[in-house]
Amino acid sequence: MTILAMKDLDLSGKRVLIREDLNVPIKDGVITSDVRLQAALPTIKDALSQGAAVIVCSHLGRPTEGEPEEKYSLAPIADYLAKALGCTVHFSKDYLDNGVDAKAGEVVLLENVRFNQGEKKNSAELSEQYADLCDVFVMDAFGTAHRAQASTEGVIRAAAQQGKSVCAGNLLADELDALSRALDNPEAPVLAIVGGSKVSTKLDVLLSLANLCDSIVVGGGIANTFLAATGVNVGASLYEPDLIDTAKTIMQKTNILLPSEVVVAKKSQINFDDFLGSLENADAIVKSVNDIADDEMILDVAEDSAHQIADAIKAAKTILWNGPVGVFEVDKFGTGTEILSKAVKDSAGFSIAGGGDTLAAIDKYGVADDVSYLSTGGGAFLEFVEGKVLPAIKALDDANA
Repeated sequence: MTILAMKDLDLSGKRVLIREDLNVPIKDGVITSDVRLQAALPTIKDALSQGAAVIVCSHLGRPTEGEPEEKYSLAPIADYLAKALGCTVHFSKDYLDNGVDAKAGEVVLLENVRFNQGEKKNSAELSEQYADLCDVFVMDAFGTAHRAQASTEGVIRAAAQQGKSVCAGNLLADELDALSRALDNPEAPVLAIVGGSKVSTKLDVLLSLANLCDSIVVGGGIANTFLAATGVNVGASLYEPDLIDTAKTIMQKTNILLPSEVVVAKKSQINFDDFLGSLENADAIVKSVNDIADDEMILDVAEDSAHQIADAIKAAKTILWNGPVGVFEVDKFGTGTEILSKAVKDSAGFSIAGGGDTLAAIDKYGVADDVSYLSTGGGAFLEFVEGKVLPAIKALDDANA
């Protein structure tokens, strides 16, 4: 790929439009997690330090286009950025009609791009309106790079057609570097941890990783399908019988690390309308995978098995991690995920982790500082690992080829 980096441009006196991923949880006007905001700050600060007039845009939630709602407004984020950056952050709602009056050393945050008609459909007209706002466009939202939308892909092509510079911000450039290190020529042995409820949702990822990895640790409902493929009775556990043959095919390609002991609960103790709440009161029972009863559900990897798998993680030189291996939100069913997360921490290899549940587990077990790279992408992370072309990345590549 030939992608220009923002750090290689002179931004002094330029109007710089930065597409960030500021899609953070907000309750009653209060931001409840600022992880994505913290990740965006370095790029914004660097542009400011160069004397640029900085314009920032992002989406928030899933509003109906053309129907602005207060709960989806980025106004609370403007206040957050002002405090974090130590400067005034102007907030603009009418930027498409009246443009943006941004001065060097100032920041303007645009209202939610998903309020604009044509955003999701990648409207050429809207893309050009975004491009008209700036001299330089910076794509820094890796978490949205897999979406061909006006503020992610369309604006890149529109700005390039106008003869303007388009580039990757610090966060996006770091993401691409980390993923390339893990996927292009990774140091062996390569190990992946893939958790989730269904093989079907991560089938392409598993097939791609099977050709790359020496070993794959599977967890959650995915592990249940693989266990069933080995002939294990998984009882009342979530699994996909129609994908057993697919699981067997993947097992022929690479070493799938499965537990010999698991933690189960009686299905009768579980209320699926209040899943996590009911698990707090359910009995956690350690069992051999060969002794699971028909009315029992697998909910975690047992401690001894987790330590055995952890040894393989510690020996790996490259680790890709997406998904917990149990219902880690409930402590009695989180031992497996905790042990494996600490194994990633103790590994001397290069590790990259992505996905919302993964980052939540990393935060819960306090291992963030010891994971080599934390990806801010969920769907984008998975699609990149699958080998898919991400529209915004291709647009940047095409513009600078």
